Amino acid sequence: MSIKRILAALCALVAISANAITWQPDTLGAGYQMTRIAQPDDYAGKVCCTIVRHLAPDPIPQHLAILYVHGFNDYFFQRDMADFFAQHGINFYAVDLRKYGRSILPGNKMFQVRDLREYFADIDSALSVMRQAGVSDVILMGHSTGGLITSYYLSEEPAPMVKALILNSPFLDWNLSKTQERVLIPAVDCVAGASPNMRIKQGASTAYSESLLAGEHGRWTYNTDWKLKSSPDVDAGWIRAIDDAQAVVQRGNTIKIPILLMHSDKSVYGSQWTEDFNHGDAVLSVDDISKYGRRLGPSVTEATVMGGLHDLVLSEPKVEQAVLSTMLAFITKLGYRPRQ
Repeated sequence: MSIKRILAALCALVAISANAITWQPDTLGAGYQMTRIAQPDDYAGKVCCTIVRHLAPDPIPQHLAILYVHGFNDYFFQRDMADFFAQHGINFYAVDLRKYGRSILPGNKMFQVRDLREYFADIDSALSVMRQAGVSDVILMGHSTGGLITSYYLSEEPAPMVKALILNSPFLDWNLSKTQERVLIPAVDCVAGASPNMRIKQGASTAYSESLLAGEHGRWTYNTDWKLKSSPDVDAGWIRAIDDAQAVVQRGNTIKIPILLMHSDKSVYGSQWTEDFNHGDAVLSVDDISKYGRRLGPSVTEATVMGGLHDLVLSEPKVEQAVLSTMLAFITKLGYRPRQ
């Protein structure tokens, strides 16, 4: 194990030992609990992560649980997904990473990061909490940037508790033109060394959030102070952190455990909402997801979801159910016995 990974794991253990694990009711309501874990200060000040759990009323006797990692401009609110797994006897945990969602502290710059390895301590903390609760086997699940983070995490060093990886539209490559990827991103990377806080403007389109939100063209209610309606500006340090992690996972064949790679059948482009936004990935290139996802390791199962949104579990009901069933079938093939 690398020195950096050992230090990250030690930080997680220190954070857990220094904080008695006290579960409190979560904003998602009955059956959901949360606990906040203080982490060592970073370059900008105090940080923490938050672990949310939803325990199965009749868990399978295999000490199995899921750990979910959200994407950029996001947090865990996908209650339907957690309810589904709990109904099948699988305990469900999620982590709101530092400076996201429940983990935003006064003075934090939302979503700020300089190296995606910063999140390793948050994942390690969640795994430590799960281990203390009696979990021995973990299915790690990541959506979008969370898919990149979890892939990077497992590419750096294997985690013995983690038996498989489920990727929901992982952010494995920039959704940019070749010229932008070859010229613009390297230029920002260079600037980031001296000026990591340099602001990089994002588009102001609300088309994707309109496809999600109840009252617009979607069916979901979530905290729009934590998951903003349009993509927020980032900084040069964030760009370099993403680019560095993508460079590692794109080398391929670095994750030895089974992987379920899921993505929509098509990408959707434009700044104004149309009906197409409710039936495709409006954030990433599905071709890039497929190209780089299939390279991640020797055991990749690819599932193309017809009509899936970028966050596949937020798709229309029949698509959402197909996605959840695909995940459950993958877990069953691993040798676990979910309740029917």
